[in-house]
Amino acid sequence: MINNFKVEKVERLDKFLSDVTGYPRNQIEGLIKNGCVKVDDKIIIKNGLKLKLEQNISIEIKNADPTKSEFSNEEILAYNIQIIYEDEAIMVINKPAGLIVHDAPSVKEPTLVDWLKLQNISLSTISGEERHGIVHRLDKGTSGLMVVAKTNEAHSALSSQLEDKSMGRYYLAVIDIPLKNDLIVEKPIGRNPNNRLKMGIVNDARYAKTAFKKLIENKNKEASSHKYEMICAKLFTGRTHQIRVHLESLNRRILGDDLYGFKSKDSNIDRIYLHAFSLYLQHPITNQICKFVAPIPNDMQDVLTQNFDQGIIDEKINDKYISSCFADVDNWL
Repeated sequence: MINNFKVEKVERLDKFLSDVTGYPRNQIEGLIKNGCVKVDDKIIIKNGLKLKLEQNISIEIKNADPTKSEFSNEEILAYNIQIIYEDEAIMVINKPAGLIVHDAPSVKEPTLVDWLKLQNISLSTISGEERHGIVHRLDKGTSGLMVVAKTNEAHSALSSQLEDKSMGRYYLAVIDIPLKNDLIVEKPIGRNPNNRLKMGIVNDARYAKTAFKKLIENKNKEASSHKYEMICAKLFTGRTHQIRVHLESLNRRILGDDLYGFKSKDSNIDRIYLHAFSLYLQHPITNQICKFVAPIPNDMQDVLTQNFDQGIIDEKINDKYISSCFADVDNWL
């Protein structure tokens, strides 16, 4: 689909398109970068181009192509992806650990986007070919809830909610050493200068804020060599590896997170125990406040059963209790 506009006010290209389409600026920048925008029939890839009065602007929003994949249907469908909720505007899914969300130059395996395209459903397209439907993401090793946009209008509305923090998730994690207390970490995150696979606390990098809540400590910590603790985390920003980096800054690691220094001889810990447990948002069409919960994966549940009291697990690992934990988060400081 191609939309055409005429310039009536001198301003930057990205701001002009964001204003006339209603799409967030970061999505407009992605469309410009991918060659989807023309000024007077010439493709422009410069976001800050200063427009002139009466210029003609066109922007192309491409349909998702379900056939464009280098992987077989069997490879793509091998992932067990649970659909938590679906209507004409959104789909909420429970992403399994080990699944990459979208394509990138280094990716050599099927992604969530491949799976979504294979479902023969409508997907938003304003984030580019590799990210059809993707509003927010999870790391490959992280499991849990994601919302997928099926229309560009829904995508735009959900992206705005991410920006104003009216949409968010609560994460569960099992860490190697208990926290001393509930706390908020505000430290800038950027690419680790010594290891390009990692992020780190870097001066003058992007601002990042995470709240951590203690939930359950090891039931047998006096008799056990393990001092594990189940915690909950709430993000106020969305930086790559944010929870993991902020925990590392506290000398804490999530079980299975070898990249950030977790060490264990337990061969059963073969992935990072971080799970996006609950998701809240305002429905982009009905404006209804919606809450969703993703069941804890079996491997992570086994760790909970082995190390924590089941009665306390049942009491605290539920959406109502976890939401209440952060009701007064502004007063933690």
